[in-house]
Parts: sequence; structure tokens; C-alpha cells
Amino acid sequence: MKFARLGPLGHEIPVVQAEDRVFDLSSVTADIDASFWESGGVAKVSAALADGTLPVLADAETLRVGAPIAKPGTIVCIGMNYAAHAAESGSEPPSVPVLFFKAANTIAGPNDTVTIPRGSEKTDWEVELGIVIGRRASYLDSVEQSLDHVAGFVLANDLSERAFQLEESGGQWSKGKIAPGFSPLGPWVVTPDEVDHENLRLRSWVNGEPRQDSSTADLIFDVAHIIHHLSQYMVLDPGDVVLTGTPEGVALSGRFPYLQPGDVVELEIGGLGRQRQDVVAYEAAR
Repeated sequence: MKFARLGPLGHEIPVVQAEDRVFDLSSVTADIDASFWESGGVAKVSAALADGTLPVLADAETLRVGAPIAKPGTIVCIGMNYAAHAAESGSEPPSVPVLFFKAANTIAGPNDTVTIPRGSEKTDWEVELGIVIGRRASYLDSVEQSLDHVAGFVLANDLSERAFQLEESGGQWSKGKIAPGFSPLGPWVVTPDEVDHENLRLRSWVNGEPRQDSSTADLIFDVAHIIHHLSQYMVLDPGDVVLTGTPEGVALSGRFPYLQPGDVVELEIGGLGRQRQDVVAYEAAR
């Protein structure tokens, strides 16, 4: 199934896409959030679809597409998880997953405008596979248990300000990752039965020119390894998001210019949809 949230910011309607139609889930859940996953929301939606009790959402194609998950407790990120990206960053591939965090209020819709932070000269794009946690994961005994804790997968843009991240960071990356709107997600959360997460094509473009083109088959640490590893150090709760890293082809490589006002960023992962973001300059509130 493909879950989404449609409508104005702060007033999104939870929906499911099935059989080329979009169904309103308001009778099943208030939102696509932690309580949805915890309460067996997927099974409830499946039953409602089978019973034919869900209404079709009229004019769904005219509505803004919001982030497909609401209010995650944590956004956990894995850095340098593709060998070629580590190389273009000037680093050796890591021997253990590199961990950093993003604030939940960085989440945006997949087609929302991206604002360059005040003072930024090095805003960068990163297409990534995101994991949505469906069951609490803590001290998992084996890698084989990991996928039982996955609710679905989502396309993400892990936007980054490289000067904040690397030059003004004090050794921690998050400062360059937490500007407003720096985590566009969606358009959908897709359940694991609908995609082969081990072999998904990831691509990005800036102003129509190709930037990244890779596959999740090239991950250094795969989805199952990441979840098991994280569970040894933290609790992953339902609704949390784990971003798995980006392949080569970002501006940090020196091969491409950083983002400027007027640029258009597009990203795509096979089976998970496509994003399009207009880049604008920061303007102080009046």
C-alpha cells in the first residue's frame, strides 16, 4: 500500500492509494503517525479496502502533497553509506555506520519550496532511501529481526549546508542538516511488500541536469544492518524515520555548483515516487 497525506500544511488528510484511486482514511485514523503504526493501522486499512467502506477522496490530484508521515519522534541519519560518496567527501568508507540526527521540524512535503538558510553559500541536495519504523526496536538479537520492525519506505532529500556541517560544526554534522524544510519526504510511504528495498534506483537532477544515479544495492550498510545496529544504542519507536545515506553526485564533490535561488531540484526512487522543489532565497520575516 501507498500512504500519503494531502492538503494544506497542518491540515493534511491521511489517504491510501490503491487501484489507481485515492481513498480518505479519516474514518480509520486521525493521521499517519506513531499511533497509526502502533495500533495496527495497516491491517485496519487493508480490511476497510476489502470491505469497500473507504470513500474516494474527491479532487485528490489538486491537493498539496504533504510529508507522508506526521511528527516523527526522531529522524536518524546514516552518513557516508555509499563508498563513492565517501570518496567524493574526502573520506574512507566507514567501518561502522556514521550516525547523526535531524530535527523533526525539518520535515516538508515533497514539492514544497526549499529556502536557502540565511548566510548559506553551500546548500546541497542528497537523494536518500528513508525507512519508517513500524514497531519498537531495542536491543535486537539478530539482523534477521530487523525487517519485522519496518513499516515502509520513503523517498527523502537530506538537504545539507556544507559550511555549517563541516566548517562551523565543532565536529558534529547536525548543524548543517537542521534548517527549516531540510527534510522533504514523500510523496508516499510504501509498505515493504510493494518494493525491493535492496535494489532501488536513486536519481537526482538540478535544473534538469543529472546529478545522482545509483542503487540501494550499493549501500555499505543495508537496511537490516542499520536497524539492528541502531537498536544496540537507541530505541527506535513507531513513526521514527531513518535516512540511509546518499550516493555520489552532490555539490560537495566539487563537480557541481551549490544550490542558488531559482534552481529546481528533482529526486526519484523507483517505486517510491518523485519530488520537485523550487529553491528560493531566505527573506527575513516582516
